Amino acid sequence: MPEARFYKRIKNDLLQCRLCSHYCVLKNNEIGFCNARKNKGGKLYSLVYGYPVAVNVDPIEKKPLFHFLPGSDVFSLGTFGCNFRCKNCQNYDISQESAIEEKNKALPFLAPEKIVAGALTYKTKSIAYTYVEPTIFGEYALDIMILARKKNLKNVWVSNGFMSEEFLKELLPLADAFNIDIKSFDNEFYKTNCSARLKPVLENVKKIKKFGKHLEITTLVIPTLSDNLRMLKKIAEFIYNELGAETPWHISRFSGEISWKLQNLPQTDLQLLEKVYEIGKKAGLKYVYLGNVPDGKENTYCPKCNTLVIKRNYYNIERFDKNGKCPKCGEDLDMVL
Repeated sequence: MPEARFYKRIKNDLLQCRLCSHYCVLKNNEIGFCNARKNKGGKLYSLVYGYPVAVNVDPIEKKPLFHFLPGSDVFSLGTFGCNFRCKNCQNYDISQESAIEEKNKALPFLAPEKIVAGALTYKTKSIAYTYVEPTIFGEYALDIMILARKKNLKNVWVSNGFMSEEFLKELLPLADAFNIDIKSFDNEFYKTNCSARLKPVLENVKKIKKFGKHLEITTLVIPTLSDNLRMLKKIAEFIYNELGAETPWHISRFSGEISWKLQNLPQTDLQLLEKVYEIGKKAGLKYVYLGNVPDGKENTYCPKCNTLVIKRNYYNIERFDKNGKCPKCGEDLDMVL
């Protein structure tokens, strides 16, 4: 079990974790809010380094990233644990696991070299740190990312955006693309639904964009909780004003059947999602997508002449662009190829 890197000693055996914006203060033998870090004798240890519980090859569009290596596969991994308690979580069986030390006994140890070798074996172009909040296995992820870069593999960070300033500083030079959730523009939602705060997320996405990294934003529209049109308009305006009109916004439909604690809520109304789509377009965003819905709302159209440039039928992708430009008018489509 390796010693963690992102922490400081307060006094004696009392430590403060500096990996995410919870900044947990831990006494000896205490485990962090994420369930993935533990104070043992005045040193902080990662309980999940080398123990991914989910390893798969996914389409990059599943992350979702629509303007980064479109149509490619990505080698994806995630461990137990998470620093959020989202009631809508779909991966709650691994994200909310508390007995991580015990559960890891049934898992093989996969060194960073093994993850990179897997990505090369399956001929993927990138590695995604995903399924749960990847910040909680930050040291493991960084070690993989360093090796991935040496093998010309891209690094994809799928995240709630709640990482600490210290961790983000080390992450930014190694990551190539981010999909960050802005779950609501209401801090009270973050407190009650996620056990977190909004402000660090907004500050981090601005830093990511300023650093010049590819960034896409996702918002899950949950009936009665995050479906207020005025609030969603604020998200659209924030993306436009702070992140840029070229930043794609993925608006996802909620389904209670697969959520952790919100099974009683219905699916998001399609007409409401259409209104949110229009809000995004009226705010000036070039690329707005509706996730988990039928009828071509995930296609990419040229923002200048409205020509269809990428057709998506679930994860079946047809590209009509010319090296990231519109085949009709030549407009740049803000893609990383």
